[in-house]
Amino acid sequence: MELTFGSHKKFSGSQLANLDTFVKAAQYGSFTQAAEVLFLSPSAVSHRIAKLEQELGFKLFHRLHKQLKLTGEGARLCRSCEQLFNSLDEELNDIRSNELSGRLTIYARPSISLCWLVPRIHDFHRQYPAIQLDILTGNDDINFQTEFIDVALYYTSGPFPGLSNIELMSEEVTPVCSPAYAELHNLIDNPDNIRHCSLLHDCKAWPQAAYNAEWLEWVERHQISGVNYNRGLSFDRSDLAMVAAINNAGLAIGRKRLVDKHLRSGELIAPFPALISPATYQYHAVYSADITPNPRVKVLLAWLQQQAEKF
Repeated sequence: MELTFGSHKKFSGSQLANLDTFVKAAQYGSFTQAAEVLFLSPSAVSHRIAKLEQELGFKLFHRLHKQLKLTGEGARLCRSCEQLFNSLDEELNDIRSNELSGRLTIYARPSISLCWLVPRIHDFHRQYPAIQLDILTGNDDINFQTEFIDVALYYTSGPFPGLSNIELMSEEVTPVCSPAYAELHNLIDNPDNIRHCSLLHDCKAWPQAAYNAEWLEWVERHQISGVNYNRGLSFDRSDLAMVAAINNAGLAIGRKRLVDKHLRSGELIAPFPALISPATYQYHAVYSADITPNPRVKVLLAWLQQQAEKF
């Protein structure tokens, strides 16, 4: 619908405020309530409507006692205005969401963030310099309904009720320690000597994990006997257990994706190369299923998949 004022003047953008005032008055059926919503006085709302009617050349309301009722012309115009404003809102939202710029927030387990995500993040920034990344860490699963998080990185097997997820990587685990610690306890290819070692635990390895869950799972898989789980240290992050192992504090369960750099540098060794196990858990990128991911989230998910495939 093309709006004209009088018989000759075309609709001017300067009249948007008056049209918005008209729609609010029509929706509430009251100049007083429209004024409260618009933070105007009732007389200012009445003045805007009167001016709009004068320029349009027809009445918009029947002014009844304590009540407004749309005229036929007013009802037609109100429908058109509502469609116009809804279309503008949708277009603006689409423009904002389709720009590869703005802010993205990633939530990740501390060890995933430190050992895998952050060392690679320069590549994402190089490709998408207009996207500002905020990286938050924690051991708890976040609530996408209440937290402003776009994507979360978890080490788990799911399920993810009400969420969407992409499995990024599988994992393998095996004990790791410093070369000096392996020599001190004669560990190379001698898993029975674990009984003499201090075990380093990640007590938050996955949701609801027991403090010794990683070690217990590995020991049972490879049928190692005589292991003393209480002899050692416990941490709430896998990377802290790795730092302790590098500094000769004991033997830790190493996740290959997270410790590969230290294995290649020689800071850590895997004393039982034949006893590498596929992990029960995987790395997942998790995001809200309630809305379609905007282009910024889509490029982040694609980039995470690319990085996982490179490993």
